[in-house]
Amino acid sequence: MSILDDICINLQQGRAKNVKELVQKAIDEGIDVKDILEQGLLKGMDIIGTKFKNNEVYVPEVLIAARAMKAGTELLKPLFESSGIKAIGKAVLGTVKGDLHDIGKNLVRMMFEGKGIEVIDLGVDVPKEKFIEAAIENNAQIIACSALLTTTMNEMKLIVEAAKEAGIRDKVTIMVGGAPVTEAFCKNIGADIYTPDAASAAEEAAKVCMAKMN
Repeated sequence: MSILDDICINLQQGRAKNVKELVQKAIDEGIDVKDILEQGLLKGMDIIGTKFKNNEVYVPEVLIAARAMKAGTELLKPLFESSGIKAIGKAVLGTVKGDLHDIGKNLVRMMFEGKGIEVIDLGVDVPKEKFIEAAIENNAQIIACSALLTTTMNEMKLIVEAAKEAGIRDKVTIMVGGAPVTEAFCKNIGADIYTPDAASAAEEAAKVCMAKMN
């Protein structure tokens, strides 16, 4: 079994220390940084994402796998530039104003990063202006907003309207999610994409980024 398979398997098991050691070993052996990232780390996170979507693993497993991935990518990051590795896109992420829930948002961030998307995480209780400012500042392809309360859902509509006012509506894809959010609500407020879980959100976001790259 190759060292890249070892990285992939240890990442899925959440063994951060092993992943770090294996990534360092792969770097020392002169293995291409892109291969270490794609065939080791991202592949492992991708498998976890699929399993999570199919209810084969749960939130704790995703969190420890993401921690292992972070341990590996921290070693690779300084080498990205010289290897010509760029994120496939950028997403601005946050829980809307008035809402302090962050577990779902954090899962989405991990899944996005697992697809090679750079995430600008604004945290919780984020006003609409902050989403728009961050999207413009970072030239992001995606604004992803989360709401866990029915009372805060309407903030998503305000974000869509603010994007129109700022003249960036045709440039950004607006994704919405959270327990009370539905496909019908997404259409009703004029957002672009609703997904029921973090893994599906990451798949859709990756499609958007790839399409905008071409």
